[in-house]
Amino acid sequence: MARLSDHSAPRRGPRPPWLGRRVAVVRDERPRIETLPARRLVLLRHGRTEWNARKRVQGQLDPDLDETGHAQAQAVGPAVAALAPVTLLCSDLARARQTADHVARATGLTPSYDERLREYHLGERQGLTHDEYAVLEPEEFTRFRAGDWDDVPGAETRAQVADRFSAVLKEAAATLGAGETALVVAHGAAIRTGMVHWLGWPLEQAADFRALGNCCWVELDERPGGRWALAAYNRTAPVVE
Repeated sequence: MARLSDHSAPRRGPRPPWLGRRVAVVRDERPRIETLPARRLVLLRHGRTEWNARKRVQGQLDPDLDETGHAQAQAVGPAVAALAPVTLLCSDLARARQTADHVARATGLTPSYDERLREYHLGERQGLTHDEYAVLEPEEFTRFRAGDWDDVPGAETRAQVADRFSAVLKEAAATLGAGETALVVAHGAAIRTGMVHWLGWPLEQAADFRALGNCCWVELDERPGGRWALAAYNRTAPVVE
């Protein structure tokens, strides 16, 4: 019996019906939409104050930065300068202004001050330590610690803070060209409230975010179509001892 060679040709199957047909190439003649570089808003919390360290409710009272706060602000200046901001906006309260002074030296920008970027006004509870507050009104203090401040006597509501803070963001964004960044120096709770309102989220969702650390920042990027997105939260720069 003859043996098959190792090089024998394999059996061929049926010829595919499409083999040998011409294939039409369809060109996409639709115009290409060029995506412009994103505009960006950077929201920076001020450096530490002695009241922060002692857990005293600041609200719109006006303590200065402490030594640690100045070191934090000095460290964060080059970090936010690397984001290439073209404008620098700031709350008119001292702790924000002093933080912005360090940032201004790093960026070469001149701050513009706006009272709409202030922290929540916390009414009758401003100036109390957390321990004093907890003894005075235990249930209210528990809600305060959870981020629900609407029933603090004499305090601003979430909606009031959201409206004033977001109005500044709207004006700042309107001045930016494609790929440009605005830097805003403000306060932790006001930043969280303004941020969720700017993104179109329920105001109650601000309480789901951890408190911003001193001299930490948020980045908001504009997406194609004009919607804005949270790109970074609670970023910081290490303090060099």
